Amino acid sequence: MPLKFLVTGGAGFIGSAVVRWIVEKTPHTVHVYDKLTYAGSLAPLAAARGNPRYGFEKGDICDAAAVASVFQRVEPDIVLHLAAESHVDRSIDAPGVFIQTNVAGTQVMLDAALRRWRALTGEAAARFRFHHVSTDEVFGALGPQGRFTEDTPYAPNSPYAASKASSDHLVRAWRNTYGLPTLVTNSSNNYGPWQHPEKFIPLMIANALEGRPLPVYGAGTNVRDWLHVEDHAEALLRVAEAGRAGETYLIGGDAERRNIDVAHAICDMLDEIAPRAAATPRRALIRHVEDRPGHDLRYATDCAKIRRELGWRPRASFDEGLRDTLRWSLANRGWREGNGKEETGERLGLAAQGARA
Repeated sequence: MPLKFLVTGGAGFIGSAVVRWIVEKTPHTVHVYDKLTYAGSLAPLAAARGNPRYGFEKGDICDAAAVASVFQRVEPDIVLHLAAESHVDRSIDAPGVFIQTNVAGTQVMLDAALRRWRALTGEAAARFRFHHVSTDEVFGALGPQGRFTEDTPYAPNSPYAASKASSDHLVRAWRNTYGLPTLVTNSSNNYGPWQHPEKFIPLMIANALEGRPLPVYGAGTNVRDWLHVEDHAEALLRVAEAGRAGETYLIGGDAERRNIDVAHAICDMLDEIAPRAAATPRRALIRHVEDRPGHDLRYATDCAKIRRELGWRPRASFDEGLRDTLRWSLANRGWREGNGKEETGERLGLAAQGARA
């Protein structure tokens, strides 16, 4: 049966992909609740506007009265909680913002969801879910072998990861203390269309297209498991619709790459599909900069549980997904212009370097 989704952070990169997936590929209705911070944009939601199954409201998850009001009006069956400060580099420079939004804001959402669930009866109560969307960074760093699983102990190493670990623990506590039917998903690094250019892949693309330096932390040997955002959106819907209450599911792309190899791939693909006038290849733009504090060496996710229980697996290979992202970026180079967002083309998170001595 059609469900009513309340999606926090639905104007963000992953949230907007989820909203598009709901509107385009399901019979469900979806209401977006988003503060429209620097990272939010209505542009990725343009295709949903005008659809009777889509609604939008600007609001802050830390505003308890506003959150209570939207719950009362939307009456959601599923809460997909994606609203969060998400950039590790920014968390190094301003951790307090992350604690407020990711921890205190999640507590506000949990309280509102609990009131909603307690007011339901019968089938409505049985189908209600609070689905918290998190990250594999809560598990800390891996060595050269092994993968994260749902049973991996938490060991966050950045303020961002610590704030998301805290919110994961709050969700677990509301499940075990109050019985709230919750779901938690922890995903690997996302990439794809509409991603804010502060993130690694869109930053590399934007700078390479403009002929600016491509800043890579340290030697570039840090490894990430890359997941296309459309695959992530599909996985989130699969979990929300069919996941078992109280469970955690890891979502990954099965595409481990060193950062330097990703930078090389971007340069080589752009040289092929968008040659520049300069004779030198774009790899010459790569600049190794001082590593950021607490930079985890390697992440990798074991997605056996979601494959086994829900039949999900990523569709896009990394090479295919990256090439499609590059083509999209070439066709949409000015999509953030006029949004009043700062675009510096530089890496953040280096302000704390001097304090490490």
